[in-house]
Order: sequence, then structure tokens, then C-alpha cells
Amino acid sequence: MIVVDVETTGLRPEKNSIVSIGALDFSNPKNQFYKECRIWEGAEISDQALEINGFTKDEITSFNKPSLEETIKEFFSWVFKIEDITIAGENPGFDRDFLNNSFKRAGLDFYFGHRAVDLHSICYGHHIKYGKAIPLVKNMTGLNLDKTLNYIGLFSEPKPHNALTGAKMEAEAFSRFFFGKVLFEEYSEYFVPYQKLNK
Repeated sequence: MIVVDVETTGLRPEKNSIVSIGALDFSNPKNQFYKECRIWEGAEISDQALEINGFTKDEITSFNKPSLEETIKEFFSWVFKIEDITIAGENPGFDRDFLNNSFKRAGLDFYFGHRAVDLHSICYGHHIKYGKAIPLVKNMTGLNLDKTLNYIGLFSEPKPHNALTGAKMEAEAFSRFFFGKVLFEEYSEYFVPYQKLNK
């Protein structure tokens, strides 16, 4: 599977644009992809989205950056060197929908399938398996990426968000859930809380 995180100018693929893509091949985590790009002309820009990802309007509209079309074609080439391209991540439908819309804008006849591996579901299932209370907000799951990362022994995602950092932290969490072990050396000082998690 490929763990993917995109940063965008908002929440709607048909109105907002990708500003950066971070991804890695979970079976070969050293195989990583990161690119920042210029948004497509006319894309709506949410100030709140830019506050989250740290980009400025000047940066995402600069002709010093490659276009979204150029970036998505480079990502497409990277993807198809990987055997299993199932999308994975936190709320992977969001990233998939933005990528699929961007493939269309780039004139590429390709779309990621609707099946994906959702980190939230893995964490939710782990809570159920070990009888742990799921945090609720308005009677629905309140688990989010930061709560999942903290639960599995990591720190919250740094702000402003970076797409590759997000993808790496999500992959690290998957490894801890699936195998009970650290994936990246840079996170080795943050121990997997085996006993705490499995009781």
C-alpha cells in the first residue's frame, strides 16, 4: 500500500487545489515522494487551510513552483513503480478524491479505487479489541490523527502540517498497530506502549 497525505487549499476537490503531496511505499518506506506545486488557475483558497499547512498565497501561485499538472504526472510515474498501490492513511478518501480529481485535470486516464486502508478504522478496532473506551464527540467517534498518534506512542503531528511528515507518521502508526514495532529510526525514541495498549 502507499501511505499518502496531501495538503490543499480547502476541502472540496472540485473547487480547491492540492499544494503538496507526500507519500511512501509501506513495503519499502525509504521509497518516498514529496512535491510542492502551483495551484490550478481559479482554485478557491481557504485561509483556514493555509493556516493548517503553512503555505502563503504567494507561494502556491508562484510560477517558480511546478504546476499541479506537472506534479501529478510525476507522482503518477512514481506510483506505477510500486506493486501495491492501495491508498492508505488517515481519512484516505480525502486524499484519494483530491488525487483523482488532479489526475483528471492532468489528462491522465487513471483513478485510485474506492477501497482504502484507513488508520482511523485500525485505531477504532484496536480500542474495541482491548475494551478501551472510544472518545466520543456528539455520540460519534472523536478519534483523529493526533489522538491516534498519541495512543500509539507518538507525538502529535507538527504544525504547520507537511504532507511527507504526515505520511511518515501515519505509516509509523500503521507499523506499530500491525507489527508492534518502529518503522522509522527517527521515531525510535518514542516507545511502542505494548503493555498499555494491550490491556
